[in-house]
Amino acid sequence: MFRKMRRFKQELSFDECEKILQKNSTGILGVVGDEGYPYTVPLNYAYFENKIYFHSAKAGHKIDAIKENNKVSFCIVDKDELFSENLTTLFKSVIIFGKAEVLEDADENQKLVEIFSKKYSDNIEKIRVESQSEKNNLYGEN
Repeated sequence: MFRKMRRFKQELSFDECEKILQKNSTGILGVVGDEGYPYTVPLNYAYFENKIYFHSAKAGHKIDAIKENNKVSFCIVDKDELFSENLTTLFKSVIIFGKAEVLEDADENQKLVEIFSKKYSDNIEKIRVESQSEKNNLYGEN
Protein backbone atom coordinates (compact mmCIF):
# COMPACT_ATOMS: atom_id res chain seq x y z
CA MET A 1 0.00 0.00 0.00
CA PHE A 2 2.84 2.39 0.82
CA ARG A 3 6.29 2.68 -0.67
CA LYS A 4 9.13 0.70 0.82
CA MET A 5 12.00 2.70 2.28
CA ARG A 6 14.67 3.33 -0.32
CA ARG A 7 17.37 3.17 2.37
CA PHE A 8 15.95 0.02 3.95
CA LYS A 9 19.02 -0.59 6.13
CA GLN A 10 17.97 2.42 8.19
CA GLU A 11 14.44 1.14 8.72
CA LEU A 12 13.49 0.83 12.39
CA SER A 13 11.72 -2.13 13.94
CA PHE A 14 8.17 -1.79 15.25
CA ASP A 15 9.54 -1.91 18.83
CA GLU A 16 12.00 0.92 18.10
CA CYS A 17 9.20 2.98 16.56
CA GLU A 18 6.99 2.40 19.61
CA LYS A 19 9.76 3.55 21.94
CA ILE A 20 10.15 6.76 19.93
CA LEU A 21 6.37 7.31 19.98
CA GLN A 22 6.21 6.79 23.74
CA LYS A 23 9.28 8.90 24.53
CA ASN A 24 8.59 12.04 22.51
CA SER A 25 5.91 14.66 22.95
CA THR A 26 5.74 16.58 19.66
CA GLY A 27 5.20 15.49 16.09
CA ILE A 28 4.20 17.05 12.78
CA LEU A 29 0.78 16.21 11.35
CA GLY A 30 0.42 16.42 7.58
CA VAL A 31 -3.00 16.80 5.97
CA VAL A 32 -4.35 17.81 2.57
CA GLY A 33 -5.16 21.46 3.13
CA ASP A 34 -6.96 24.19 1.24
CA GLU A 35 -6.93 23.86 -2.57
CA GLY A 36 -5.00 20.58 -2.26
CA TYR A 37 -1.89 22.14 -0.73
CA PRO A 38 -0.14 20.13 1.99
CA TYR A 39 -0.66 21.56 5.45
CA THR A 40 1.61 20.52 8.31
CA VAL A 41 1.30 21.50 11.92
CA PRO A 42 3.34 20.60 15.02
CA LEU A 43 1.22 18.92 17.69
CA ASN A 44 1.48 17.39 21.12
CA TYR A 45 0.28 13.82 20.99
CA ALA A 46 -0.32 10.73 23.05
CA TYR A 47 0.40 7.23 21.84
CA PHE A 48 -2.06 4.82 23.45
CA GLU A 49 -3.20 1.32 22.44
CA ASN A 50 -1.46 1.55 19.03
CA LYS A 51 -3.14 4.83 18.13
CA ILE A 52 -1.97 8.42 18.01
CA TYR A 53 -4.20 10.99 19.69
CA PHE A 54 -3.95 14.75 19.20
CA HIS A 55 -5.37 17.51 21.32
CA SER A 56 -7.15 20.08 19.22
CA ALA A 57 -9.63 22.90 19.13
CA LYS A 58 -12.99 21.94 17.66
CA ALA A 59 -12.54 24.18 14.60
CA GLY A 60 -9.72 25.37 12.36
CA HIS A 61 -7.65 24.49 9.30
CA LYS A 62 -6.56 21.10 10.65
CA ILE A 63 -10.10 19.98 11.57
CA ASP A 64 -11.54 21.24 8.27
CA ALA A 65 -8.85 19.34 6.36
CA ILE A 66 -9.45 16.10 8.29
CA LYS A 67 -13.20 16.32 7.70
CA GLU A 68 -12.57 16.88 3.97
CA ASN A 69 -9.92 14.15 3.55
CA ASN A 70 -9.02 11.99 6.54
CA LYS A 71 -5.78 10.58 5.07
CA VAL A 72 -2.88 11.94 7.11
CA SER A 73 0.78 11.42 7.92
CA PHE A 74 2.50 12.06 11.22
CA CYS A 75 6.25 12.45 11.74
CA ILE A 76 8.31 12.39 14.93
CA VAL A 77 12.01 13.28 14.72
CA ASP A 78 13.85 11.53 17.54
CA LYS A 79 17.43 12.24 16.51
CA ASP A 80 18.96 14.90 14.29
CA GLU A 81 22.76 15.05 14.29
CA LEU A 82 24.70 17.23 11.91
CA PHE A 83 28.05 15.90 10.68
CA SER A 84 29.40 18.91 8.79
CA GLU A 85 32.73 17.25 7.98
CA ASN A 86 30.83 14.59 6.00
CA LEU A 87 28.21 17.01 4.70
CA THR A 88 25.45 14.85 6.12
CA THR A 89 22.86 14.62 8.84
CA LEU A 90 21.91 11.49 10.73
CA PHE A 91 18.19 11.23 11.44
CA LYS A 92 16.14 8.84 13.48
CA SER A 93 12.45 9.38 12.89
CA VAL A 94 9.09 7.69 12.62
CA ILE A 95 6.60 8.47 9.87
CA ILE A 96 3.09 7.10 10.23
CA PHE A 97 0.36 7.03 7.60
CA GLY A 98 -3.25 6.62 8.59
CA LYS A 99 -6.73 8.02 8.75
CA ALA A 100 -7.74 10.66 11.28
CA GLU A 101 -11.12 11.11 12.84
CA VAL A 102 -12.60 13.67 15.18
CA LEU A 103 -13.72 11.99 18.38
CA GLU A 104 -17.14 13.14 19.51
CA ASP A 105 -17.82 10.69 22.37
CA ALA A 106 -17.65 12.57 25.71
CA ASP A 107 -16.50 9.57 27.75
CA GLU A 108 -13.74 8.68 25.29
CA ASN A 109 -12.62 12.32 25.16
CA GLN A 110 -12.50 12.47 28.96
CA LYS A 111 -10.32 9.34 29.06
CA LEU A 112 -7.97 10.94 26.55
CA VAL A 113 -7.79 14.18 28.54
CA GLU A 114 -6.54 12.10 31.47
CA ILE A 115 -4.00 10.27 29.28
CA PHE A 116 -2.68 13.60 27.96
CA SER A 117 -2.57 15.10 31.43
CA LYS A 118 -0.59 12.19 32.84
CA LYS A 119 1.86 12.33 29.91
CA TYR A 120 2.59 16.02 30.36
CA SER A 121 2.43 16.41 34.15
CA ASP A 122 2.91 14.41 37.35
CA ASN A 123 0.87 16.86 39.47
CA ILE A 124 -2.22 14.72 40.20
CA GLU A 125 -4.29 17.57 41.66
CA LYS A 126 -3.55 19.83 38.68
CA ILE A 127 -4.49 16.95 36.38
CA ARG A 128 -7.88 16.61 38.11
CA VAL A 129 -8.58 20.35 37.88
CA GLU A 130 -7.43 20.61 34.26
CA SER A 131 -9.31 17.47 33.30
CA GLN A 132 -12.57 18.91 34.65
CA SER A 133 -11.86 22.30 33.06
CA GLU A 134 -11.09 20.66 29.71
CA LYS A 135 -14.26 18.58 29.95
CA ASN A 136 -16.26 21.74 30.56
CA ASN A 137 -14.60 23.47 27.60
CA LEU A 138 -15.17 20.52 25.28
CA TYR A 139 -18.77 19.85 26.13
CA GLY A 140 -20.13 23.16 27.41
CA GLU A 141 -20.96 21.81 30.85
CA ASN A 142 -21.01 24.10 33.89
